[in-house]
Order: sequence, then structure tokens, then C-alpha cells
Amino acid sequence: MRYMIMHKSNAHWETGALPTPERIERVGKLIAELAQAGALLAREGRRPTSQGLRMRFVKGERMVIDGPFTESKEVIAGFAILRLKSLREAIEHGTRFARVLAADLEIDVRPVTEPWDIGIGERPAGLTTRRYMCMHKYLDAADGCRLLSPAQAAEMGKLLQEMQSAGILLAGEGLDASAKGARLEKSRGGLPIVMDGPFTESKEVLGGYVIVRSSSMDEAVEWAKRYVAVVGADEVHVRRVAEGPDAT
Repeated sequence: MRYMIMHKSNAHWETGALPTPERIERVGKLIAELAQAGALLAREGRRPTSQGLRMRFVKGERMVIDGPFTESKEVIAGFAILRLKSLREAIEHGTRFARVLAADLEIDVRPVTEPWDIGIGERPAGLTTRRYMCMHKYLDAADGCRLLSPAQAAEMGKLLQEMQSAGILLAGEGLDASAKGARLEKSRGGLPIVMDGPFTESKEVLGGYVIVRSSSMDEAVEWAKRYVAVVGADEVHVRRVAEGPDAT
């Protein structure tokens, strides 16, 4: 099974602060350990909300909110990583996605953190695009996800295939209900407190994540405990990645 371990950002990182060399080294060691164990499937960080935008769809009407923006309470339902020429280009693709889902939802779009964003190496010469993470939340699904109808699943499959063929869609996942997840919060004693789902609300601004392959939620939570300590987050969520095209 696959699990997404994601951490909440905070005011410090929202300023655009760069990680220290020591933090980069700690994260690198954990990533290397995950890879050596055959557990690491994906990992990314996100830039501050000041570099992003949020689309809110209610009863078919779209509102676009430029960053910075504050946290919202809805639980994450899934995400996609797109390669685009600009942030504004994401509006078009997000709108097509929302039309297929035909639901009240919110799509948070922010650049993915590249090595050169944090002082590691230089941006490749001639690169005219960058990666953006589009994260969606349903406004009317307390557990974070909902099943697609067969017609919606077919239409979504066509849209994703089109975007993938065009070199726009790089990756994407839907998540299972929060009832199948866990939340870790830092305690005063230093050890994280683990709480089982469901979560009625999240109140998060996602800072970054890893996707791991684990035999159980308990095993994924053990990795998450290490992750909490390494990234220095106050709150980390563990959600099971949905298997199959009918949930997003």
C-alpha cells in the first residue's frame, strides 16, 4: 500500500525562508534511508502561498484568489503536479478539472520547490517552465474524498491522458478518506502524539510530502514519526493513497 506523509507549513516558511544546511542534510539522510529501504516513491516541497493562487468553485462559479492566503479547514482530497509556463496557466487546467468533478471545491496552486530555489545548484539555462502542485479539497466532503460516477471517471481519465500526452501532467494521486488516516502532532515532551482519523477539518497549508510504500498504516506512522523530527513540523498527516480511477 502507498501512503502520503505530509507536513503543515508555518509562518516561518511562509516568509520564503530557506532551510539551513543542517536541515537539508537531515532531510537528505531520511530520504536516502527511505530509498535504501525501498519505501520511497515520491517527495516534493512547496513554495510559500505568496507565490501561488487559489481557485474556489461554488455552484459552477469560479473565484480566483491570489496569494498569499491563509489556511482552509477542508481535508485534502488529492493533487496533481503540472509543468506549466506560468502560474496563470494553471487556472485553465484547474477549471477543466473542476468541471469534470462538478462539485464545490477549492484548488490550491503553488510552485514545487526545486533545488535551485533553496540554493542547491543553478536553474537550467533555457528552462521556460516550472512545476506546480495543484491540490484540491471538496467543500462538502468532511472526510476529504468522494467517489466519481462511472461517467466522471471516464471523462477524468480522458482529461488526464490528454494532459499527460501534452507533457503537462507529471504526476497525480487521489487520497482515501481521512477515516483511514492518522495525524501526528508535536507534544511538549518532544514525542509526537498520534491520532487516528477521521478528521473533521485540517486547517493546513501543505509544506511538503513524501509518498512511501508500507505494509500497513502502523509502519507508515513509524516513518512519519521520523519525518516529524527531521522536518521540524508541528503537524503531520498520513493518508492512504487511493488505488483505482474512481476516487479523486
